[in-house]
Parts: sequence; structure tokens; C-alpha cells
Amino acid sequence: MLKAVVRGGAPVLLWRAALVAALLCGVGLLPWLSRTDPALTVLKARSAERAPTPEVLDAIRAQLGLDAGPLKLLGDWFGGLLHGDAGRSWISGAEVTPSVLQALGVSLLLMGGSLAVAVLTAGAVCARTLRLGAGRRLDDRRSAGTGSALLSTLPDFLTASVLAAVVGVQLGWLPALGWYGPQWMVLPALSLGLPAGALLGRMLDDLLPGAFAEQWALAAAARGVRGRSIARQALRRCVPGLLPNFGLFVVGLTGGAVAVEQVFDIPGLGRLTLQAAVAQDLPVLQAGTLALVLLAAIAGGAAQFTARLLIGPALRDGALSSLHRPTPPRPTTLPLLYGGLLLAVVALGLARDPLRLDTTARLQPPSWAHPFGTDGLGRDVLARVGHGALSTLALALAVSAAALAVGVLLGLLPRFSGPLVDTVNAVPPVLAALLVTGVAGSGPSTPALAVTAVAWAPLAAHTSALLQQERATTHLTATRGLGAGPLQLLRHELLPAVLPPVARHALLRLPGIALALAALGFLGLGAQPPSPEWGLLLSENQPYAERAPWAVLAPATALALLGAVAVTGGGGVRWPGPRRVRRRGAGGIGTVPRRGARAEDREPVVGDLVSVGTREAGPADIAGAGREEA
Repeated sequence: MLKAVVRGGAPVLLWRAALVAALLCGVGLLPWLSRTDPALTVLKARSAERAPTPEVLDAIRAQLGLDAGPLKLLGDWFGGLLHGDAGRSWISGAEVTPSVLQALGVSLLLMGGSLAVAVLTAGAVCARTLRLGAGRRLDDRRSAGTGSALLSTLPDFLTASVLAAVVGVQLGWLPALGWYGPQWMVLPALSLGLPAGALLGRMLDDLLPGAFAEQWALAAAARGVRGRSIARQALRRCVPGLLPNFGLFVVGLTGGAVAVEQVFDIPGLGRLTLQAAVAQDLPVLQAGTLALVLLAAIAGGAAQFTARLLIGPALRDGALSSLHRPTPPRPTTLPLLYGGLLLAVVALGLARDPLRLDTTARLQPPSWAHPFGTDGLGRDVLARVGHGALSTLALALAVSAAALAVGVLLGLLPRFSGPLVDTVNAVPPVLAALLVTGVAGSGPSTPALAVTAVAWAPLAAHTSALLQQERATTHLTATRGLGAGPLQLLRHELLPAVLPPVARHALLRLPGIALALAALGFLGLGAQPPSPEWGLLLSENQPYAERAPWAVLAPATALALLGAVAVTGGGGVRWPGPRRVRRRGAGGIGTVPRRGARAEDREPVVGDLVSVGTREAGPADIAGAGREEA
């Protein structure tokens, strides 16, 4: 065991430590990377009215030690960190450690409530598949996910604004601002947990049919085991593949809840790191980033330990079954319907002028002249949604494809990508955008680079989790024993099992990527007004959500339609393989492969197995089952 730790664990720990050190050094060099004067930024953060005279700036440089250079500052900060001292804030002069720990405690409490909401939401999303699988009626399952698509595409700041305005202010049911007790946590937890739970639920719902089609599930049904017990074990079989992404959500909900913390005035870690990044308060920013990195390492280790605990010795002994999706869901017209609606909106909007101002028609409700109403400057909202679709969708598709390619490639190297995923996921989105801008410079490609730099991490974690389970399957052991090489195993065994669910996962994240690209306009890195990008439309019209909700609902509905197209259309994504012939057995519908099909593509015939299990099996039944296998 000691040799295994030295060979396997030590390099991973060294790689993780190197990544953390590189990240903290990049944060410490942020002012110099972005080519800004840190003394001037600190002065503006301290007192915006004070004139930036050379004498004042020199005094700030001498006080903070900026004249010694960035390397001296980094060395002093790391040296103090070894003694438990994270320095003092450049803005307030207070000690950094107490403020970061207090903000971390608030964010962890909010994260716990958000995860509870996310788990309940995920359970509601996959409840139908669990019920059908328990009753052995998955053949009746159609491609679904419209409701979960709507939830997963809701921007958290929009959900937070609506809940605060409607539930908190107008109805007065729950407090809308502050952080003083459990009641103040409900609305923020709903804003963060609903989209995260919808995404996790869709990923779990994608894996469940494969678990219900495994031999143990069919044998249990034939022996008369209750469907509820089979559904519970199928859930246990699929959860390990999602635990790495669940760990990523833990870190993302802790340090990435910046917008929700701003809306509800919550003194959390995400808000603290945002303020420190804008003011270039490096000690606070470095300490907050280090806290998130440590949380990411703990969450990742806990996810791996729980996955091994749930799977048990089957992972070690190579006794798992492949989670190949047995058959794609029945095709529906929902993707065509949602896609047609989205194309119709875009086509109607392209025929209008998105920049025409009419101050006499500000915030008008929907009418024949303006089907989606007007915004705060009297511009036609339909025109802006239609023209913004071109750049938003094209760039989002390109970034999603790049993130999928990078995520799959790095996910195939789990020892290399595991620590890298944890480190990248621990970087707040604002900080990631600033670091990318400092390295690559500000330009038209900066938003795409910034989003791609972090968008691949969930896909790589999903790939690694599925790959770990697929390598422990019995058919892979048998294929390897027959002399198959690594490339042949990768091409014919591993990629067909891993790539389709990861591709469907990438489609689920497509609307979020579109929103993240547009949201970088806040930092001056992406599109700027009067650009009609959808994210900018949401942010520009958010102050008028109470007076003119149509100005916010229009781009939000467009994003929801995009998510519905991605979810319902991506349900049939699968590895191209031999065609199957459907047949009806005595107790259900099964499939048998055409001649020449691979053994792992063959699906068991459910009907015959169940019919044998309903009474005492005799020689005729066994012979019939043998003929069926032949």
C-alpha cells in the first residue's frame, strides 16, 4: 500500500500543490498582468473623491510595499501564510483571516440550503423515470425534460430578483434583504438550488435507463423483488457517476453565488472576492481563493470516497456492468416545436431595427406594433432578441464544442485532470475573466477564452467518473483478455460508453454558456451596450422587472427555448453503432441485435426473463432461454 501511495498519490499531491501555487501567484500578479496601477485602484476603492496626486500615490505604494515589486509581495504573503497570517486588507487595514472565515461560514450555510433544494429538485426531475423503471415500463418513456430545461436555464440573478421583488416585497412572505436567520436563507437557496438541481436531475435521469437494463435488475425483477427496491438500487448504481459534478456544485455554490449575494445583500465569500477583485485587494483575494481551493480539494476527495463506498468491491474486482443506454427514448416532436418557435422569434426580430430609439414609447407593454414590448429607451424588445440570437448562439455553440473536446480529452487522463478540475472550479468567474484578460488581453475573443477556460471542468469530471466505472466492467475485462490493445479498447469500448452521456451533458450546459458569455459585458470584456446580446438584455432590463416584466421575460424565454431544444433534442444522442431490431416478448419489449452486432450492444429480452420469474422455472423454460441467448 505504501508503494502504491508513493507511486500514485505523491505525484498527484505534488501536481495539486503546483497548481494551487500557480493560481495564487497569478492572483498576486493580477495588477501587473492587467497593466493597471494598483496604487490608483486602491485609492479609488478607499476614497473616490480624493485626487490621485503623485504624492498620494507614492504614499500608498510605500504603505503597501508596492515599490519592492510583486515577487517580494508574494514572498512576504506566502511567508506569513506559513505562520497562519494571511495579511491585512489593502482597503480597510483589517486582518484578512477573520473576515474570510466569517464570509466562508455564511457561504457554507447558504450552500447547504441550496444543496438541499437541489437534491429535492433533482429527485422531482427523475421521479418519473424511477417510477417507470420500478414498474418495468421504461419502453413507454418518451424524451422529456421541458420543465427541467426551463429551470436549468433560469439565470440565478434573474430568479433572485423575481423572488425578492414578488415574494419578499410585494407579498411580504419572506425577508428579501439581509442575513439574520433561517428565514433569510430561503429565497437565496431557492435561487441557487433550483437551476443546479434541474441540471443534476437531468444528468441522473440520463443514466437511470442503463441501470434498469442491467442483468442484476432483470434478475431481481424475475425473482419478484419489489420495484421500489430495484429503483433504490438503480439510484445507488447511478449516483457515483454524478458525485464529481456534485462536488463541483459545492464549490460553485460557495464561491460563485456572487449575483445572488449581491441581490439579497448577503456577506458571503463570493461577494467578498468580487469586491476584492474589483478593488485589487490582493491579500483578501488570495485568502478567499485559497479557501475555495481547499474546499474544492475536500469536496473532490469526499466525492471519490463516497463513490467507492457506494459501488463497493465491484469497482476493484472489475465486476460492474456497462451503463450503456439500452435504447434512445422514443422520438417526439418537441425539439421541432421548440426549435420552430425559437426560429420564428429570431426571424421576426431580424426584420426590425434593434437600435431605433423612441423615448416617447418607453416601457410599453406588448402590442401589435411591439409584440414583446419596449425597453427603458423605447427600443423594440423583439428586434433586440432576434438580432442578439445570431452572435449569442453562434459563440455559445463554438465554446460548447471546444469545452466538450477539451473536457473529454482531459477526462481520459484522470490523474492529470482531477487536481486541475478542482483548481479551475475554485476560481470565481469574475477572477477567471480577469486572469484571462491579463494574459490574453482585451479583445473580441476574450469572452470565449474566459468561458472556455472554466466550462470544460464539469465535462472532464463527468468523463473521468464514467471512465472509472467503465474500466471496471466485465465485458472490458473479457475483451482485454482476448488480446485487445489500448487503442482498440478506447475506440470500441470506452468512448461508446462515455462520450454520448457527456455530449448530452454539454448540451444541458449550452444555455448557461450563452448567458455566461454575455454576462462578461459587465467587466468590459465582452459585448457592450447597445449590443443586443441576451445576457445584456437581461441585465439592462432587470431594474424595470416590476414595471415592465416583459422586457426581462422575453430574453429569458428565448434562453429557456434554447435549453428546451438542447434537452429534448439531445436525448437521442448516442454512439453510432449497429442497428437493432425491436421485438415483443411475452412480458415486455426487448431488442436483439442484427447479425454482426457486438456483444456489448446486445440488450437482454426483458419479457422472457420476467415470464420465467413469475412461476417455477422448468427444463422447457431453461431450454427456451438458452435458445434465446443463442
